[in-house]
Amino acid sequence: MKKSWMIAGAVTLAVAGALPWVVGYVTEIQWQQATEEMNRAQPFLQMETADYRRGVLGSDVEGVLVFSNPETGESHRWHYHARVSHGVVGSLLSFEPEGGWSPAGTDWFPETEPKLTLETRLWGKATLELEAPLMTISDASTGESLTTSGGLARLELAGAGARSRALMVWPSVSLSGPELDIRLADLHMEQDMEHLAGDVWTGQMDFSVGSVEMAQPGLPATRLQGLRMNTQAEAQHNDTRLSSSVALNVDEVIQGDQSYGPHRLGLSLNNLDIASWNAFLDAFSSMQALHAGGSPAAQEQGYAVMDQVSSSLRDVAAAGFSLAMPELMVTTPEGEITGHAEIRHPELSGEQKAGMLLVMQQLTGDFGLSLPRALIDNYPDLRLQMAPLIKEGLLVSEGDRLVMNGKMEDLVLDVNGTEFPLPPLL
Repeated sequence: MKKSWMIAGAVTLAVAGALPWVVGYVTEIQWQQATEEMNRAQPFLQMETADYRRGVLGSDVEGVLVFSNPETGESHRWHYHARVSHGVVGSLLSFEPEGGWSPAGTDWFPETEPKLTLETRLWGKATLELEAPLMTISDASTGESLTTSGGLARLELAGAGARSRALMVWPSVSLSGPELDIRLADLHMEQDMEHLAGDVWTGQMDFSVGSVEMAQPGLPATRLQGLRMNTQAEAQHNDTRLSSSVALNVDEVIQGDQSYGPHRLGLSLNNLDIASWNAFLDAFSSMQALHAGGSPAAQEQGYAVMDQVSSSLRDVAAAGFSLAMPELMVTTPEGEITGHAEIRHPELSGEQKAGMLLVMQQLTGDFGLSLPRALIDNYPDLRLQMAPLIKEGLLVSEGDRLVMNGKMEDLVLDVNGTEFPLPPLL
């Protein structure tokens, strides 16, 4: 019996000892897959792994992050080193820039240095986390400085990257210079997303800033209080359609001794056909890539790509959609500015789609704008800009307000009864 227990114990120890090696092997494969996927997904940030030395209980990674501007061809390279610790069910990667977090001769982090880690699990979950301490960067030649409090940023990925959850908490950020000072307080962001198809993701995001303060020499300071943005995107009709919305709110704007608010802006996109939209994005990306190439061959291919862009855009329209600004409200000392707008395209049958020549042909829409007359009277520069609209009847008086109402149909825009033919651009 004792011998059996000894054999079982030896097997257990052997398996436990081998597991970190297995985890290290899986981690290296996951690292290769993740970097390849990220490099394929976008052209702005590319990851290059110079060396990956895998051991039993740990590994070392040397690499480069390349930040690029596809339009200009400019790039900046950030060399890093990562120490990987292998456990029984996952690995922990600790990153550090080559040469340290501060350039030679500077001390950006007077209290302690940042901590950037990536924790992975065998079942495909990964957590990238940045713990940032107090940071101060000054440029004596320009007189500019950047100061941030300690903060936390975290990104959790699951389902092989198909689901993500992000969190950012940053108490304060301050940018100061001779011409402008900007101070942000209480930044908070939470985002949950899930990949649907192609470049389409669903989920929601909540972002808030307690206050934003801007000061310029010789001018009263401006302060935005209670800035919040909420976005939502959800799939409908068996994941074939997408509807999304954005809501932006500011509780109060304080300028000098004046205070006014609230302010609201809403945007929405409804019933978008996902397959057609992804086809349009692919064609548009191909067109951008050809434009960046600039070669004669690329220019010849550009005509075919333009046809793909036009065809896919017609498919998006033929499937039906609506794009709207359901609410605009800006509070001023003279009163509220309000407005709304919507543009729509009906869903077409197969026969109607076959005879479709232009996207704009069946677009319909309406919009409205209302502002206090006192706003025009009190600001000469604004009155000068609005005078032609008032003269042509595009802004009409209704009591103590100026109003603009319009509708679009059959390639004609009607604004307060005045009709404007629209050129068939799409």
